[in-house]
Amino acid sequence: MKKKAGILLSLTLAASTVLGACGNSDKESSDKKGDKDFKVGMVTDVGGVDDKSFNQSAWEGLTKFGKDNNLKKNEGYRYIQSTKDADYIPNLTKFAKSNYDVAFGIGFLMQDSIEKVADQYPKQQFAIVDTVVNKPNVTSITFKDHEGSFLVGAVAAMTTKSNKVGFIGGVKSPLIEKFESGFKAGAKAVNPNIEIVSQYADAFDKPEKGSVLASAMYGQGVDVIYHASGATGNGVFTEAKNRKKKGENVWVIGVDRDQNQEGMPENVTLTSMVKRVDVAVAKVAQEAKDGKLKGGKTEEFGLKDDGVGIAKTTDNVKKVNPEILTKVEEFEKKITDGEIKVPATPDEYKAYEASLKK
Repeated sequence: MKKKAGILLSLTLAASTVLGACGNSDKESSDKKGDKDFKVGMVTDVGGVDDKSFNQSAWEGLTKFGKDNNLKKNEGYRYIQSTKDADYIPNLTKFAKSNYDVAFGIGFLMQDSIEKVADQYPKQQFAIVDTVVNKPNVTSITFKDHEGSFLVGAVAAMTTKSNKVGFIGGVKSPLIEKFESGFKAGAKAVNPNIEIVSQYADAFDKPEKGSVLASAMYGQGVDVIYHASGATGNGVFTEAKNRKKKGENVWVIGVDRDQNQEGMPENVTLTSMVKRVDVAVAKVAQEAKDGKLKGGKTEEFGLKDDGVGIAKTTDNVKKVNPEILTKVEEFEKKITDGEIKVPATPDEYKAYEASLKK
């Protein structure tokens, strides 16, 4: 009897072991399936994925995330291009209906659309770049664009020969005014008497408008233009290159990513204000994959976080004057230490400018 009981116990233990092993195997398979089924998507604004600016930077970040996590393009990660504002809601809805783990809206132009779609799909996680959407299922990604713009404003002021620099923005808005305010503050910090010309194109996807505005500015003596205008800025580069061919010594300061190549072969890119949209998008996508993305929060990236700054390509700045970069480093330290509070709005800029005259 004891022998039979022993055999029965052994069989029971063996069965438990097998079942336990099967259970672990199922869990491991489930985990692997979860990784395999993870999907992340992004919707571009009207600038498009090859705007050589923040849409392109966002896609580069998502692509790196996808490759790092062994995801297949168009399966594990993909983008949908918008050609007009009316595309935003249907494009975001496509990701929500397909149960993507997180859907990114690239650019502040998508704010209203994200708000509406987030309400319609409360269980879907969304993320938006360059503005804040206060919804429990939306992560907002913002940057201290004014801090990086301050640095390139200082570079512009230390480079100009005419004592006139220019700013071309896309659509006039609180976001683009951060770029303008920071740029003007940086230029004035170097030379309080510098002349600054500002214009807006009222579009992020009109390079021909960028060319027209740049032509007018260069024509009135501006020799350095900083653009924060997405694909519209491609026209600024075109105008600068045409003038460089004719022997004019003019420069463009790029935005969002290192735009050195956009100035070639005429070599008109002085520097660029780099906004690490790629790093931010990849970080949030990884949080989603790791199950740590909860939504309802804002992640802000500034100089301290290496979220904004000057492009690593500095050859042209060094050619103008090697001491410029040393001065930029001094400004950067003062900003990160809190000694300089960079204005982010027109009103803050006015107060800042007034303080320089005291």
